[in-house]
Amino acid sequence: MTHIAKGEFDVTMTPQAQDKAQGSTLGRMALAKIFRGDLQATSKGEMLTAMMANGSAVYAAIERVDGTLEGKRGSFVLVHQGIATGAGQTLTVTIAPDSGSDELQGITGEMKIIITDDKHFYELDYALANQ
Repeated sequence: MTHIAKGEFDVTMTPQAQDKAQGSTLGRMALAKIFRGDLQATSKGEMLTAMMANGSAVYAAIERVDGTLEGKRGSFVLVHQGIATGAGQTLTVTIAPDSGSDELQGITGEMKIIITDDKHFYELDYALANQ
């Protein structure tokens, strides 16, 4: 059975490194988030970015989320892949296989990130193996 957890989060991105070259700039950032709502948690992670001279960009990130999801305590890892071009953007955020711990062991699913009026919201569509 799948569940949908919803809420808001704050994110802090701290630049760690940058490498500018002709045509693209590579970057690395540390991530820290605080989740509220159905997911009461914090996360830490790393993001890699590439910004192209024409405005296109890509990013990949891995973050570990630790807290309580609808009353169940544990942690899991999120894997991000984002691509932006002049034609549009795509973002996929997936729970890493076998990354759930404690009461979240066996968790699978995907997270949608919604940004409205500079506020960050999430919708986590997930399932637990033991439910």
